[in-house]
Amino acid sequence: MATFNEWLTAYDIVYRELPATSSLACPNCGHRTLRIIFTAPPAAEHGYVSFWCDTCLEGIYVSRALIPDGVTVTARSTGEPTEERNRGIPEYRLVT
Repeated sequence: MATFNEWLTAYDIVYRELPATSSLACPNCGHRTLRIIFTAPPAAEHGYVSFWCDTCLEGIYVSRALIPDGVTVTARSTGEPTEERNRGIPEYRLVT
């Protein structure tokens, strides 16, 4: 299993490539199915991040992250109902 630090390194790489889609391999299973979604109040510059692998369903949660310019598709509003805000985010295992 990948450590929290390995996940944090993967997050940093994927984050720096935004708004482009990354093809980085998952630090846990090696599949190229990493996903990232930001959740923040409307027009906020900072938010929460869900970062996981769609294959092994492991990942991390980051709070108070700067939302990069151009990120719109992967940004959700905290003003949306919970079921809309969490749409497409699976119940993945948090690595701590």
